[in-house]
Amino acid sequence: MPDLYTDEHEDFRRTARTFFDKEVVPHHDQWEKDGIVPRELWLKAGEAGLLCFDVPEEYGGAGVNDFRYNVVLSEEQTRSGCSGPGFSVHSDIIVPYLSAIATEEQKRRWLPGCVSGEIITAIAMTEPGAGSDLQGVRTRAIDKGDHYVVNGAKTFISNGINADLVIVVAKTDPDAGHQGISLLVVERGMEGFERGRNLDKIGLHAQDTAELSFTDVVVPKENLLGEEGQGFVYLMQNLPQERLIIAAQAVAACESVVEMCLDYVKTREAFGRPIGKFQNTRFTLAEMATEARVARAFLDDCLAKHLEGRLDAVDASMAKWWCTELQNKLVNTGVQLHGGYGYMMEYPIAKAYLDSRISTIYGGTTEIQKEIIGRFLGL
Repeated sequence: MPDLYTDEHEDFRRTARTFFDKEVVPHHDQWEKDGIVPRELWLKAGEAGLLCFDVPEEYGGAGVNDFRYNVVLSEEQTRSGCSGPGFSVHSDIIVPYLSAIATEEQKRRWLPGCVSGEIITAIAMTEPGAGSDLQGVRTRAIDKGDHYVVNGAKTFISNGINADLVIVVAKTDPDAGHQGISLLVVERGMEGFERGRNLDKIGLHAQDTAELSFTDVVVPKENLLGEEGQGFVYLMQNLPQERLIIAAQAVAACESVVEMCLDYVKTREAFGRPIGKFQNTRFTLAEMATEARVARAFLDDCLAKHLEGRLDAVDASMAKWWCTELQNKLVNTGVQLHGGYGYMMEYPIAKAYLDSRISTIYGGTTEIQKEIIGRFLGL
C-alpha cells in the first residue's frame, strides 16, 4: 500500500510534536497530580491550530477536512506520553456532531469557540446503570413547549470538569425504544446542571473524567441537536470514526512500547551482557515489532477507507478491538521485559501500562465490538 501521508502531513506532525514537547511534556507530571489539564492549554492548542481544523473557515476553522491530520495529532500525543489533554474527544468525536447536524444558528454560536479552545466539549452517554446499551439510558427530557426539562445522571464523562458544552443523550419518548432518544446540548451555567467528583482512575490521571447530574435543567428547544428522536441514529453514524481514532491511538502506543523496550534491552545488562542479547528477549521483541507492523497496516487500510467514505461499522469494530487488545498485550509484555523497573512510575512503560487499560473498554468494549462483527457474520 502506498504511504498515506504526504509531506504536508509530516510537516504537521513536526508542528504537533513541537507543541507537545514544549507546552505539555514539562507540565504533565503536575497535571497528573492535579487530575486535570488547565484551560490555558486549550487556548494555546487553539492558537496553534490544533483543534477542530476540519471546521469550515466561515465558523473559524481551517476547513481542512482530511482525517489524516486528526490521526497524526493523536499519534503524536500518544507518543509523547501526554494522555491528559482531551483534544481527540473534542475534535474527533464531539465537534463532528455539531458540524454535521447543528443548525446554522448553532454552528455560529458554538463552533468558533470550539476551534479557539474557549469552548471545551463533552458527550454524556454512559450512566451509572447503562453503558454499552444506549437504549437503557434513563435520563429524561420532557417537552414543555419551548423547552425541555432534563433529569438524570451520567458518569465516566471525559472532559467532564472542564466542559462548557455537553451533548446529553436523553429519552424524549421513553416508550419508543431507540427512536425515542434525542441529543440535547447543555451549557455551563444552566441551573440544575452539576458536576460531581473528578473520578479517581487507575490511569489517565490528568484527563478530567466526571460524574454529571441534571436536576430539572431547562434546555431551550434551540439546543436540540438534530431532529428529536434521531439521537440513536446520529450516535451510530459517528461511532466508526470514534473507533478508528481509538485504534490509531492504540497503534501509536504499540509502536511506542516497542521503541521503549528496544532502548531498554540494549542498555540493561544481566549476567555480563545486555539482555537484548538473550534469545528469549530477541524473539519477544521480534514478535512485538511484527505485531505492531501488522496493526499499522490494518489501521492504514481502515484509514484509507474512511478517507473515501467507505469505512463501515464492522471494519471499525475490528480495528478497535484488535488494536486495543494488542496494545494491552504489548504493554504488559513490555513491563515484563523491564523487570522490577517496569513497575516503577519513573519508567514510561509503567505509565503506559496504566493508561492503556481503558482502551479495550471505552468507545465500546471488546465484547461489544465482537458482537457487532458476529452479527455481520450472520451469527
